Amino acid sequence: MPLYRDEAVVLRTHKLGEADRIVTMLSRQHGKIRAVAKGVRRTASKFGSRLEPMMVVDVQLYEGRSLDIVTQAESLGAYGADIAGDYASYTAAAAMIETADRITDDSGSLQQYLLLVGALRSLSRRERVPGLTLDSYLLRSLSIAGWAPSFVDCAVTGAPGPHTAFVVQLGGVVADSVAPPGTPRVDPETIDLLAALLAGDWPTVEASDDRARGQASGIVAAYTQFHLERGLRSLRLVDRR
Repeated sequence: MPLYRDEAVVLRTHKLGEADRIVTMLSRQHGKIRAVAKGVRRTASKFGSRLEPMMVVDVQLYEGRSLDIVTQAESLGAYGADIAGDYASYTAAAAMIETADRITDDSGSLQQYLLLVGALRSLSRRERVPGLTLDSYLLRSLSIAGWAPSFVDCAVTGAPGPHTAFVVQLGGVVADSVAPPGTPRVDPETIDLLAALLAGDWPTVEASDDRARGQASGIVAAYTQFHLERGLRSLRLVDRR
């Protein structure tokens, strides 16, 4: 149908001409959408402020040949302003948005959409430490995409854990018999934290110490960027304090 409606979270925008904007959104039912919002940069625009990154909207669009056209937008979750008020939350959200943009396509994933909206809502409400929310989001987003890491059994042989050797390229913890020479060892507390971040076990996550959190963040960043095949520009700006 030429006219359709969906819920979407705005990922990024680009200027087009003097008053228009190209908006990239991750939608609930239609995957990633690129659409033109005409006249939104004018002060008289009825919905320009609703089509900013990190905003969740009920949007109506008209199918175009190359880009769809936004005809209506109603705010469902105005998370951007609350997130922008805290640097750690803002940088974490920016890394989430960039990851969602890179990991999704127009085929869509309801799980990816719900995960991103839930993470942005949590950041806007200051529910948890932003860096931990980001690490949990990254692990779960990669898992939905088919790259779930193993934190218990060996990722190569399936040998039951616990194991302390983590190899990004092999998909998680591995047994000593298959660990490449010089593989660094990871503290058991860090492995437990990583597993809790993936499972959403927040009592275990919040009971972790700073050393485990720092080590876990480094592993999550390396694992994410390996599977996305190039670095996330926003990840190096994340405030981990």
